[in-house]
Amino acid sequence: MNKKISVILLITVFTIFFSCGTKSPSQTSEESETPDKAEREKPTRAELVMNALLLAYPDKIEKIEFRNDDWALLLRDTWYYFAGGRMLPEHRLEHLEEYRPLPFYPYPAELPPWTAPSDEDAARFSNWTASRRDNTVRRSSFLIDALWQAATRLETENNLARITFLGKRTRVHHEIVEKLASVETEIQNLAKTDSVIQTWINNIGTLEGWSWRDIADTQARSYHSYGLAVDLLPRSMGGRQTYWLWTSQYRDDWWNVPYKERYHPPDGVIKIFEEHGFVWGGKWAMFDTMHFEYRPEIMKLSELQSAAAAD
Repeated sequence: MNKKISVILLITVFTIFFSCGTKSPSQTSEESETPDKAEREKPTRAELVMNALLLAYPDKIEKIEFRNDDWALLLRDTWYYFAGGRMLPEHRLEHLEEYRPLPFYPYPAELPPWTAPSDEDAARFSNWTASRRDNTVRRSSFLIDALWQAATRLETENNLARITFLGKRTRVHHEIVEKLASVETEIQNLAKTDSVIQTWINNIGTLEGWSWRDIADTQARSYHSYGLAVDLLPRSMGGRQTYWLWTSQYRDDWWNVPYKERYHPPDGVIKIFEEHGFVWGGKWAMFDTMHFEYRPEIMKLSELQSAAAAD
């Protein structure tokens, strides 16, 4: 199997794939009959992830291709293989067990209704808390490092720009400056007629952008260390929770904190961020409600997964 998909043709290919498009004038009615759904070949997760990445970064990723029995993408003259989600360059494929996969996950369009965790969920969350420090397998960062040209601290710092966002100063990767400017403009425009959003803006205490560090208690580089995430921490949370790890310092069942006891930005603010390619940490099981990070591939992946499931 050898598939080469250009950016221009990608959306067309998926439209045809998912809709089993209409026949061309040269086709007979027999040739153009739509096959049963059971007979269609569903795209694999690897294929969906690769297409999501290509759709999210068409100006960076040259192409995707099924090669050497795996899906791969070409970025800056290097092929990165899916490798179970690890996105490894060819020279590291023999060492794939040294790395954990990147987080390519389904992102819900809406915050799911709150339900109390089951005993099984509680046991799983408790194990996560206890085992984070013991996981010495580092998450693969090869693709993200190359995508943003930010493999080292010095290289990352060379790609940072200073911004003012909703009255607060910070530094972020220069490639998301315009996106955050658009987010800011839309939030400010909405605040003119929405007092809840204006109150939220007034209550912002600190804004954290770039910070060279790993995710707390893990062997995974934080998106803050690329300048691709922002934390909007309020001056006052009214006794509510914003970050699962802080909550776990004094409450063993941090996973059992209902939404009404968490500090959430207004829905309008969350939607604006999402429309510009940012995921919100409040939709994660390990919640981080002050956190937004630029992951347009996650949005594209959710769209493609939904289309595949509906087909």
